[in-house]
Amino acid sequence: MNVLFLCTGNSCRSLISEAVFNHLAPPGWHALSAGSQPTGKLNERALALLAQKGIPTEGYFSKSWDHLPVTPDVVVTVCASAAGETCPAYLGPVLRTHWGVDDPSHVVGTYEEISAAFEQAYAILRARIEAFLALPLDELAQDRTRFKAELDRIGQLAG
Repeated sequence: MNVLFLCTGNSCRSLISEAVFNHLAPPGWHALSAGSQPTGKLNERALALLAQKGIPTEGYFSKSWDHLPVTPDVVVTVCASAAGETCPAYLGPVLRTHWGVDDPSHVVGTYEEISAAFEQAYAILRARIEAFLALPLDELAQDRTRFKAELDRIGQLAG
């Protein structure tokens, strides 16, 4: 099953989500990320954070949802629409959920404050991905209504 983590720029939160999911996922589950308006480059702080956590990022790049190698089964938007950021709406017959997370790359402050924002975004995303992967995935793959309800519930979890 393919899970798409989607955000506008595909440089930070969706990248973190893709890398963490693929690092933790069981065989047969795969994540990718994309953006509706990709920046074309990955956020250096996000890459450094993932490296610090021992999560590989080789082969990842900022890409458009127009150039996906596979059709996703599940789409998770990670933009923080409550913060005034508009999440793109993926069009297609997929299971959709929203896991809004504030963009740490927009934080202005000291090195420590910016680092704390990246750690917080990582912690929230990792906790949600771990909750996703703890679900009875084979069972839920057969029950889209229940699967969506579980994914929506996970989107409310803090890190």
